[in-house]
Amino acid sequence: MKSDLIVLILGSAPDAMRAAGWSKPASCKIASINNAWKVRDDWDYCICPDDFPAERRPDRINGEQALIDSSMYVPANNQFGGIVYAGGTMAFTAGYWALGALKPRVLAYLGCDMVYKGQNTHFYGRGAPDPLRDDVTLASLEAKSARLMTIAAKQHCACVNLSQMQESRLLFPRVSHTALAADLPIATIDEDSADRALSLEQEAGYFVESGLYWQDDAYFDPDILASIDGHWMSAVEKLVKPDSMTRSNNRLA
Repeated sequence: MKSDLIVLILGSAPDAMRAAGWSKPASCKIASINNAWKVRDDWDYCICPDDFPAERRPDRINGEQALIDSSMYVPANNQFGGIVYAGGTMAFTAGYWALGALKPRVLAYLGCDMVYKGQNTHFYGRGAPDPLRDDVTLASLEAKSARLMTIAAKQHCACVNLSQMQESRLLFPRVSHTALAADLPIATIDEDSADRALSLEQEAGYFVESGLYWQDDAYFDPDILASIDGHWMSAVEKLVKPDSMTRSNNRLA
């Protein structure tokens, strides 16, 4: 039976505060990343890495809320090839966890544009631009979003971006939060490119079951990962703006 579930992945960009006043449908679950639980009290899941400081975690949890740590999100990511291919930052980690654990019909992102400008990079002020760190799994944020959108589509789930920011590293279609109640179309992807990307991932064998990929990243060939990223971009090429494709290709060069 087709799922009616909408999962809102809520990040910490300033735009995330728009969600503070939204009504929450019964069919919606909110998965807040790191500090984003502060945006509103009725979050359902707070997803954070194990090294996220205890003093910044939720100070109140009701019986229907849950904290999601690596013991839950790593196995979920492994269902989809592992964190090396998913991209080692929480925006993508949370998305794959939701796909595996909740199986929604819509995966909606807000506050996860991964564009850091000015002094107030996050809704709480200035924060660390984690996705921009020097990490072999994050050479192209656009390609990693293309992979998530493609794999979600194979699971009959639409990935959308609710952001109103001018720029975003996510390639998902932009929609208004009021459009979530509609039957949003699933992305039409290039199956040949997607299958080739998955095949190359299997051939490379960069699967780290523990999720601690940084302990083995010296063995990962950036050129191989760039080639895989290129195929994920090709899988969604007809869906995204040319400037996004150009920026990603420049990062892959």
